[in-house]
Amino acid sequence: MALNDPQWGRRGGGGDGPPDLDELWNRLRQRISGVFGGRGGLRDGGGAGGGFAGGAWVIAALVLIVWLASGLYIVDASQRGVVLRFGKPERNAAGTVVTTMPGPRWHLPWPIESVEIVNVSEVRTIEIGYRTNVKMKVLKESLMLTQDENIIDLQFAVQYMRKDPGDYLFNNRSPDEAVMQAAESAMREVVGKSTMEEVLYKGREDVRAAAQTRMQKILDEYQTGISVSQLTLQQAQPPEQVQAAFDDAVKANQDRERQINEGEAYRNDVVPKASGTASRLVQEAEGYRQRVVANAEGEAARFKSILAEYSRAPAVTRERLYLEAMQQVYSSTTKVMVDQKAGGSLLLMPLEKILQMSATGAGSTEGSDKAPATDVSPAAPPSGDTRARDNFRSREREARP
Repeated sequence: MALNDPQWGRRGGGGDGPPDLDELWNRLRQRISGVFGGRGGLRDGGGAGGGFAGGAWVIAALVLIVWLASGLYIVDASQRGVVLRFGKPERNAAGTVVTTMPGPRWHLPWPIESVEIVNVSEVRTIEIGYRTNVKMKVLKESLMLTQDENIIDLQFAVQYMRKDPGDYLFNNRSPDEAVMQAAESAMREVVGKSTMEEVLYKGREDVRAAAQTRMQKILDEYQTGISVSQLTLQQAQPPEQVQAAFDDAVKANQDRERQINEGEAYRNDVVPKASGTASRLVQEAEGYRQRVVANAEGEAARFKSILAEYSRAPAVTRERLYLEAMQQVYSSTTKVMVDQKAGGSLLLMPLEKILQMSATGAGSTEGSDKAPATDVSPAAPPSGDTRARDNFRSREREARP
């Protein structure tokens, strides 16, 4: 009761003193009965009991509705739900855990059924060999032994997703720890089968891909329900204690690569030139061969044609050949031929050559004082050899058939 209640301090409607507890209790029961539909007051005990019983049914109905409504749940587009009945997941005929798809769903309320929501689109990251920053190394995880018995310091990160909610929930006690152990085991196996140079330089991408494949295989064998989306090599280097010596070896390798590249450039410059020269020589030789063969074939054909004519008229053919030969010989000479056999003074002179030389001399520059004279006079043979020469020519012509 409030302190300003007019009944405060009175007992039984009169007198001073504390309030009557029975009266307060009856009033409270009356108000509760009135709220839940009771009829009657403090003097009607049966009516109050009936009203209280009716109110209990209403309370029970409300509790039942609230209990049933507690089974409603909503699954987002990036989530999947797994319903548990008395703590055990529902499975289909194939033994696979049944998952609920996105949308509003309902299950039997607790404690009969419960639901576990798994985000299947979330990407989680695990760091191996370091924490937060590559400078914060964890040497127990990062130091690995290669095939050629060298030690390297390797840090890498793994990103994974949940592909099977059932396996992820009920086959893993600690998913992050399982992923870390599988990643470290797979990376050590791949690095142990590779050389130091392959891990650091040439085969770094191959090592990464092989480690990711091996890691996914391990996780699938243990049915973890996890899918590896990406494995990234953050840093790979020798231990700090041997870093200086390794830098010297790296510089030597770089010098070797530079010299190899220079040699390749020189070879690429010289070999095409030599190939072009060889091809040109081969083509020239081929052209020369074709020219010689064609000339030989032409000469052979001409000889055959001359032979056919010679067989028909040998004397005429010989005379014709002789005249053609003399014409070819004397066509390039500037001397005068004198026929002394007939005893006459007939001179055969190459008039065309003389006219050409005269025209050339007339068109010369004015700076020349005197043009050189062309010797067109016959050379006088010695008197003692004239008859012997005539006799020799006579015998030579008479000897021809």
